[in-house]
Amino acid sequence: MRRMQRLSGLDASFLYLESPEMPMHVGALHIFELPAGFRGRFVNALRKHIRARLPIAPALRRRLWLMPLKLANPVWVDALPDLKQHIVDVRLPRPVRGHKAGDEMARLETLVAELHTQLLDRDRPLWKFHVIDGLAPGEGGSKRVALYTQLHHAAVDGQAAVALANAILDVSPAPRAIDARVSGRGKRLEFGMVEMISGAVVSEVHQITQLIRALPGAVSALSSTARRLVARSELVTGRKRAGSLGLAPRTRLNDSVTAGRAFAAVSLPLQELKALGRQHGATLNDMLLMLCSTALRRHFGRHGPLPRKSLVAAVPVSLRVQGDDSADNQASMTLVSLGTHIADPLRRLAHIKAATQSMKATLAGVKSVLPTDFPSLGVPWLMQAATLLYQRARVADRLPPVANVVISNV
Repeated sequence: MRRMQRLSGLDASFLYLESPEMPMHVGALHIFELPAGFRGRFVNALRKHIRARLPIAPALRRRLWLMPLKLANPVWVDALPDLKQHIVDVRLPRPVRGHKAGDEMARLETLVAELHTQLLDRDRPLWKFHVIDGLAPGEGGSKRVALYTQLHHAAVDGQAAVALANAILDVSPAPRAIDARVSGRGKRLEFGMVEMISGAVVSEVHQITQLIRALPGAVSALSSTARRLVARSELVTGRKRAGSLGLAPRTRLNDSVTAGRAFAAVSLPLQELKALGRQHGATLNDMLLMLCSTALRRHFGRHGPLPRKSLVAAVPVSLRVQGDDSADNQASMTLVSLGTHIADPLRRLAHIKAATQSMKATLAGVKSVLPTDFPSLGVPWLMQAATLLYQRARVADRLPPVANVVISNV
């Protein structure tokens, strides 16, 4: 009999919010140089490698099992992936006649944007790897191949994805030995309606009990944080602070989206970025926000209009305890002012540092009580209906935006 693991409320929300216009998988592009003397097809080598790593990569060998009538959140069940379906080969389109052959990166970015619009099959484990051949050789004539990966956000958050990468990848040319094996035998499905509904009810009762027990501590933590925010607010102090956030200014970025996507990439020297951060007392995250702030300010400065009020970024934050690498979602979202209204780079960096420090101080008081799970009876119907209404009524065109962009760094 297959084992069941119920999706938390946060995990399942990524399923309910998904639509062709709003895919909820996370995509990543990797470009590899193959070792000298490599023979054969990389897609076959990758399938062989992933097959050997499946025992230590549980996120790759489970699929969804829906609750009867979608009464509550679905569960994960063990499922051995068909690697020919999950690891596929794609050919990079050739240059358009009249275009320079040097537009390879632009063609690769266009291909990734097209692949990203394809939703993952929910009847299979929620991941897919696209091996992209046809790249020009690298320095020294080494063969290159690109890999575009899709992982559904219902299965992993940023830190869980890092743990998955640590399972798949090695830090030395010689791969480490994996002793465990995954059984290839078929497993019978024995989940009856009564069993699944009763299991859901028991889970709901447990969650409600946990919420009631946690309520006094949550109220105390929220009240304490609220008092600190009021004491530091602009109304009380009379001073404008980087952490003082209202609604974000409306820009043309904040509109109802279509199913189309655009993708672009840039590579920067990590060590140089860290060194600049140390020189100015900024973290790597601060420097990333500074780069994005600068890019946004330049973009709107050139193409207009640049809002007089600072743009606001929604920034994911991990709620995990140290060492927890379970394959699920344990994260929340916070807001950070990007200081795009400040022309001087050093003053803008100081603004961002103050904004992130304010965010961290606020989050520290409530991080322990932020829920990642909650009762789910009826939630699938409610969230899917609300998502459909939000999109069809083009609510994004009417409501003031809370944030202008999402910026994530893993």
